[in-house]
Amino acid sequence: MTTRTLRLATRGSALARAQAASIQEALVSRSLDVELVEVETTGDRIQDELIHRLGKTGAFVRALDERVLDGELDIAVHSMKDMPTEKPNDLVVAGVPERAPAGDVLVTAEGYDIDELPEGAVVGTSSLRRQAQLLTYREDIEVAPLRGNVDTRIQKLLATHLQREHEARVENDKERQEKRGKTDHDEEFDESADEWFDGLSELERQAMSRKVETEYDAIVLAEAGLKRSGLDEKVNYERLPRTSFVPAPGQGAIAVTASDPEVIDLVNDKLDHPRTRVETTVERTILAELGGGCIAPIGVHALLQGEHVHVDVQVLATDGTESIKTSRNLPVGTHATAARDFAATLSDRGAGQLIEAAREEAAEE
Repeated sequence: MTTRTLRLATRGSALARAQAASIQEALVSRSLDVELVEVETTGDRIQDELIHRLGKTGAFVRALDERVLDGELDIAVHSMKDMPTEKPNDLVVAGVPERAPAGDVLVTAEGYDIDELPEGAVVGTSSLRRQAQLLTYREDIEVAPLRGNVDTRIQKLLATHLQREHEARVENDKERQEKRGKTDHDEEFDESADEWFDGLSELERQAMSRKVETEYDAIVLAEAGLKRSGLDEKVNYERLPRTSFVPAPGQGAIAVTASDPEVIDLVNDKLDHPRTRVETTVERTILAELGGGCIAPIGVHALLQGEHVHVDVQVLATDGTESIKTSRNLPVGTHATAARDFAATLSDRGAGQLIEAAREEAAEE
């Protein structure tokens, strides 16, 4: 078995390939041969729809897992937060490596935090949960749709800011030329437009050439995705307060699926991180019991603390006008059962009504 080449399914986005490469590296370091195979998914083909409008859950997942179930490929790598809670019986989450940061970040051109955004600021996100949390936290801002890979989203944020600055520098250069030799010209910039452009990063240059319909003041991304894409040092970002912006279940975690029993045992032995497995099991169990999937704004975050798993849950109306937020410590020894019981309590407290309302809205759309 150890001489066999494992065929690993991945999406083609830069983030997906980075995640798959990390799994490949981890397995190769444990004396396994791994080949990456790129698979296109429904979510990749439909770029003009928000995630919750793609017709069914698992828009970024199913195509990969189908290849695994058919025996064409051995394992598939997913962002756990994208995975549907329902899956075929023959498919197993064989490995859950140690999780990256689970929270969300606010990315701006200026480095603002959420409280510093001006009234009426336009914030981009593709997530119903983030939309509802933003509107709950700041009812004076506007949330606008935003799709694309991590680098694409950042380019859409930076585009108008950079283009506006470039125009100002070009105008300043013209005034400098017209008033050359005069002493009363107050230069706004130390560099010419060309010198400034030469100092831009490749990401910024790509943003300069992008035409966007919406001018964003900020966008919200998962910190894990920003870091795995290698863009965390190229943009200004601030972490959103975890108490008000509870992350999506499984956010920051990678799931490796398989169906062959031998492969399942092998991947589990080589990759599984017990702490992350417990925490994400609690999060996804609560999500499954609530039945929200990707159609309702639900945040669930679990943290293993000694003998207990501390869990924060936030269920919101899609427009942010209502929310239910609570926490509980669950015993580690029965964490899955305790998570189901906790979800039932949440549903009785009104979470079920908010989720049903979101489901009805999605059906109408």
